Parts: sequence; C-alpha cells; structure tokens
Amino acid sequence: MSKVCEDAKTALKQSGLKSGDTVAVGGFGLGGIPETLLNSLSSWENGPKELTVASLTAGVDGFGLGRLFEAGKVKRVISSYVGENKNFERMFFTGELEVELVPQGTIAARLRAAGNGMPAIFTPAGAGTMYANGGIPLKYGPDGSVALVTEPRPTQTFDGKEYVMEYALRPDVSFVKAHKADTRGNLVFRGTSANANPDCAVAGKVVLAEAETIVEAGELDPDEIHLSGVYVDHLIQAEDNEKRIERLRESIAGQVGDITGARGRIVKRAAKEFKDGMYVNLGIGIPTMASNYIPPGVHIELQAENGLMGLGPYPDPSIGQHGDADFINAGKETITPIKGASSFCSSESFSMIRGGHIDLTILGGLECSASGDLASFFIPGKLLKGMGGAMDLVSSPSTVVVAMDHTAKDGSPKILETCNLPLTGKGVVDRIITDMCVFDCDKNNMKGGGLTLIEIAPGVSVDDIRAATACSFKIVDGEIPLMED
Repeated sequence: MSKVCEDAKTALKQSGLKSGDTVAVGGFGLGGIPETLLNSLSSWENGPKELTVASLTAGVDGFGLGRLFEAGKVKRVISSYVGENKNFERMFFTGELEVELVPQGTIAARLRAAGNGMPAIFTPAGAGTMYANGGIPLKYGPDGSVALVTEPRPTQTFDGKEYVMEYALRPDVSFVKAHKADTRGNLVFRGTSANANPDCAVAGKVVLAEAETIVEAGELDPDEIHLSGVYVDHLIQAEDNEKRIERLRESIAGQVGDITGARGRIVKRAAKEFKDGMYVNLGIGIPTMASNYIPPGVHIELQAENGLMGLGPYPDPSIGQHGDADFINAGKETITPIKGASSFCSSESFSMIRGGHIDLTILGGLECSASGDLASFFIPGKLLKGMGGAMDLVSSPSTVVVAMDHTAKDGSPKILETCNLPLTGKGVVDRIITDMCVFDCDKNNMKGGGLTLIEIAPGVSVDDIRAATACSFKIVDGEIPLMED
C-alpha cells in the first residue's frame, strides 16, 4: 500500500485543498519546514487562496512560509511568533493579513487534541492576561488603525487556579517534513526538526508529508519509526532541501568571551540559580548566556521548547563540528546535543513544561510588578512579535526567574506596582535579577506579598534602588549580601 505521489503538485491536487481552508504547517523558524510543498503551493497559479495557516512561527522573507505570504494566498495566520519577517510585518500593519497570536505550547496542544478526538483543552497559559481577556489586534486597517481584535476566551477555575479553554485545531490539510520515510508513510524525524511536524500530522484531515529519503516498506525498524503511516495520506520525495540555517552560531575551541559590566553582573548572578540535577529552560539573550557560568560541581540539563532535552554548546569547527539545520535552540541558533540528549515533538516538550517536569525557567522581561506579574511580549503601537513559548513557561509549576535591566534605556523603572504593558503572566515571577539588585517576589502572598530586596550590587545604595524602582519593597534582615561584579 504505497502512499508515494509523483510530486508535490500531484499531492496538492489529491489533497482537495481549496480556497478558505485551514493548513497546518510543520516547522520551527526554518527548521523542519516542508519546503517542497510550500514552494509548490506558492507557485500554483489560480490555486487555493484566502487560506488560514497555522504554524509555530512565521518564517522569514522570501523562503518557506514567506513565499506563501508574498504570493497573496493567506488571509489569516495562527502563530506564536512572527518577528523575523519584514514583509509579513508590512502586510499585517496595512491590513493585508490577519494575525492570531497563540502561545506556542497551546498551538501544539490544540493540534494534538484534534488528533486525539478531543474538542477542547484547558491550559493555564495566558490566564489573567490580554490573551484570555481579549483585545489583542487581529487586523489593522490600511491607515494603520486597529480594525479587529481578539474576543475573550472562556476560562474555568480548577483547584483555585484559572485555566483558559482552547478549542482543538483541526486543519483541513497538514504539510509535514520528515528526515526519512517508507512507502507506507511511516516517518522518522531528526533532532529539533521534529518540532510541530508530528502534531500537525495527527491533527490534519488530510496529511501531505515530504521526506528527504524514502525507503521501501520493511527497511525501517518498527522501533525506529516516530510517526505511524496511519496519519499520512500522501507522501512525496522532498526535492527542495536547502535547509537554510537562520542563525549560524559557532564557538572557537570551546572558548567563551567573558561578559562584563552591568549585563555580565546579571548573567553571572542568574547562573547561581542553577542547582545540581536541575532541568532548566533558558530564554533568549541574557538567560541563555548564563549557561556559560554554571558553578563548578553543578550539572544541569537544558531544555529547548522546540524539542530537545540536553542542549550543548555551539558547534566548534576546530573539532570537526559544524552548524546543522536539524539542531537549533529556541532562538534558532545552531547548537550541539550533549551525550544522553533526547529529541521530541512540540506537544511533548510543552507537556514537560506544563506538567512541572522543568525545575527552573529564566527569561527576560519588559516589566515586572510587585505582585509577580510579567510583561514581555507586546508593546502597543509597535510590532506584535508574539509570546512564543513564554506564556506556557511562566504559567507552569517551575520556579520563574526574570533577568533584565533594572531600568529602560530612557531611565524609566521596569519594576512597577502594576505593569503598564500587556501581561505575559499574572502572579508568576518568583525572583527578579537586575544589574542593581535581586528581589524575591512573594507571588502567592505567603508573607504579606510584595518584593523583598535580598542582594545589592557593589556601589549601589538602597536609596539608588528606591529611586529606580516604581514600587515599595521590603529589605532582607541583617546586612544585605552583595552581588558579585
């Protein structure tokens, strides 16, 4: 029972894809995207249009999903992050494209729910924020004004905690990319290129898969197969395999340049949060840098929400390592897996997070409040890049540490009584590390609520901190410990 089609054009026609349909597309950044299917659909003259496309991220200009947008075939995008595509930004702000931002883990879970025959799920991601309450711009008018905003989502309280109800995401057609397949449609993925591909496959009413290598049925060991062919309707040989690397990062003989100044102080202090045996998720930027300063004798495992447990350093050409498009971190940078690393799909990755299996999350922020609220994904009037996986991470049971500058570039406080910007999470922050100090946050109101100053930077006084902080705070008993410079 071969599922192999002659080419992408044939598979697309056999799928029954029509204008107005919803298409789920596997991939994260440029990793694991079905290039052949996307290119064929983009170049299909008089083909389907007014499509809704669901994908974890929106890609880049002129490649993959970017070509689909430029061809004018997409009406709405459901995605968690859209920040790397300039043409996409233009189309959004001129009203040519609708954008529905959804937390990354929620997209994966909604797809998986559809595949499981479940009509809806409940998740803590986004509860108490604008995402749940409604009002995020969906569409702009030609003059740049907001023409359409999101509606409130249903919520429910379980055991005293609020959850958002999300409907299953059941695409009419799914496009997925595999490393290897057999003629019966059984699929094997490689590294972080799995990402949402398996989730898109189980959800789709009709599933088109492309594979870099196709072998005869029986050549794959049953235990080698990641996704059963029962989910795949049509299979093609992947003809377009550029596998472009979005951010090639390499190290030189394992050397890491020392980070100094205010930023270095934050990074080195954040690294002290690591405890032996922890499973840790680090956000992009300052948090990721902290992994270069893991204390001696401490061993942790780093998780990337795009599907890897056991992130290692950037590839080192001096020892024969090179950037590999199938191994990237959540910032789309090339990485290497450590010995004993494991890869998995997006829904499983966020199950680890949501289920409390990740001990520590360190991420950046735009603002924090005295009650533990975090704003990190949206500045009204500017590009709405998206929340990525941050809403899922901060709503999880893990300890949440925010590492950020104490003040904005204009000197205004970023630690406030109440956040001014839309929230990523409400009452989620356990600790704030800045270039000036460290605050503990009593987010559960166990000791009367609010912030407590527990460490202070050299050369900084309590009065300096009060002047740079727009909320009151307590001070730890005794002499305030110094942060290392």
